[in-house]
Amino acid sequence: LVAAITAPLADLQETLEDLRQAFDLAPAVGLQLDRVGQWVGLSRHLQLPLEGVYFAWDEDGVGWAEGVWRGPFDPDSGLIALPDDVYRQLLRARVAANAWDGTRDGAYAAWETAFADEGSLIVLQDNQDMSIGIGIAGLAPSRVLERLLGGGALPLKPAGVRVAYYALPPTGIAGPLFGWDCDGPALAGWGEAAWPRILAPE
Repeated sequence: LVAAITAPLADLQETLEDLRQAFDLAPAVGLQLDRVGQWVGLSRHLQLPLEGVYFAWDEDGVGWAEGVWRGPFDPDSGLIALPDDVYRQLLRARVAANAWDGTRDGAYAAWETAFADEGSLIVLQDNQDMSIGIGIAGLAPSRVLERLLGGGALPLKPAGVRVAYYALPPTGIAGPLFGWDCDGPALAGWGEAAWPRILAPE
């Protein structure tokens, strides 16, 4: 009698635990990520193809372990559906942005939540004209993420404020960005840091 009464409750508990694991972003793949994307309002399918992200020999940024492999049904013009690893990063960023309180400290925490696993650090510059500059130090973002940044797909900015530019490490170089009289993991002085590449949003 006790087993007959408690077995459905135990089964229900196991089902609820399985549901939580099924929609955890870390191990999620394919349709699991798509369902999470529906919840947070971000699709993996792009309105415009991302050009210059397919794997190619002897080309910076899209070489071995950098470029995206073109699938059998992908168009030649560019990537139209994000691969799982990039889509997972954007979902983490969107979830962090949805919970962000709009403060500068909150922006750093949100960026760390979304991209700390990749080894990237963020530096925010308030330009005092309702625009900000975002420096990404440490490990340079992938070519796909770089194209998404340029297209405004990353929502980590205050409402009403535009992103004037992204300062990125040179291709293939990891480490701090150059900054006068700076000494830290994200910014460092002359001879210790790389001069950044500037990416202007489209």
